[in-house]
Amino acid sequence: MHEIVRLASSLIERPSVTPDDAGCQTLISEELVRQGFTLTDLPSGDVSNLWAVHGDGEPTLLLAGHTDVVPAGPVDAWRFDPFTPTLADGHLYGRGAADMKGSLAAMLLATRRFLTEHPDHAGTIAYLITSDEEGPAVDGTVRVVEWLSRQEIRPRYCVVGEPSSTESVGDVIRIGRRGSLNGRLTVHGVQGHVAYPDQASNPIHSVLGALLALTETVWDDGNDAFPPTSFQISNLNSGTGASNVIPSELTALFNFRYCTEQTAEGLIARVERLLAQHGFDFSIDWELSGAPFQTATATLIDAVRESVLAVQSFEPATSTGGGTSDGRFIAALGTEIVELGPVNATIHSVDERVRVDDLIALIDIYHGILERLLPAHA
Repeated sequence: MHEIVRLASSLIERPSVTPDDAGCQTLISEELVRQGFTLTDLPSGDVSNLWAVHGDGEPTLLLAGHTDVVPAGPVDAWRFDPFTPTLADGHLYGRGAADMKGSLAAMLLATRRFLTEHPDHAGTIAYLITSDEEGPAVDGTVRVVEWLSRQEIRPRYCVVGEPSSTESVGDVIRIGRRGSLNGRLTVHGVQGHVAYPDQASNPIHSVLGALLALTETVWDDGNDAFPPTSFQISNLNSGTGASNVIPSELTALFNFRYCTEQTAEGLIARVERLLAQHGFDFSIDWELSGAPFQTATATLIDAVRESVLAVQSFEPATSTGGGTSDGRFIAALGTEIVELGPVNATIHSVDERVRVDDLIALIDIYHGILERLLPAHA
């Protein structure tokens, strides 16, 4: 059995559903101590956060990831128990195998090899690991970034081990992410009997035109790095449950995934202006999950491309698609960020799994990135 399987399995068997780390960071810390890293635990609330460094000086290459996983769902729907890591058909099965305990194991083995070969490497290797990526993401990476800012620590490069790949490990790398802006719209009406609509104000009727206008709005055309901004309504709730009552209120939840052509402030102003034009009584609460970010400089991207090419014999495509990641918090430090990890086809699903050969290749790719960005002293 390859060591990557043993290490990833040791992580998978710990049921670290957000925000419970379930001992994963203890295992990781023990490995990092053996490698000579200096560790700092930065817990916040129920969340476990770990910062670790090896070496000193610039540049700093940060390896970032999370130990928490989403719930397994109905266990009887899985081929194997989700927290009993199982090898079958060349794959390692288990919750977190692809998202992202496999990446963490590959990172650890890559730094072990690199430090054995280059104990006097230039610059600094750092790890940032949290147990609050899959959940609210309020006590995890964002808290560590706040601490780093106070310490005036600003890594130059960061590789996030999110499962970026589509068919084979390294075929897609993410060089940025769209912003995410959530809105909760409450439309206020007047309750009454459906037979006497003149004595009531129906919030459902009031808002229909505005919601249609929002869905039909072209917010922008995107740009070379990002697709166009999208608007999606995710929930509509109204009514008393009775068919003969006009309700007094409607709530709508919606989300923008927006590109660098927009700002959260600009989107908020446009939405509120459009709603006001329709003349109904409303209130709206906004929540910014993260601003868009993009790595535009070549150094990190080139190092990742060359490392993938050397191992996989193909160059990765670059993308800014998908959801959000903790890269959005790290980007606030001015850090160049690339996300690179396993195939994402089964993440968050029943029978989550990762190809063992992909994990082995991922060790070599991460090792290659270290070689290119933190060469040994002459």
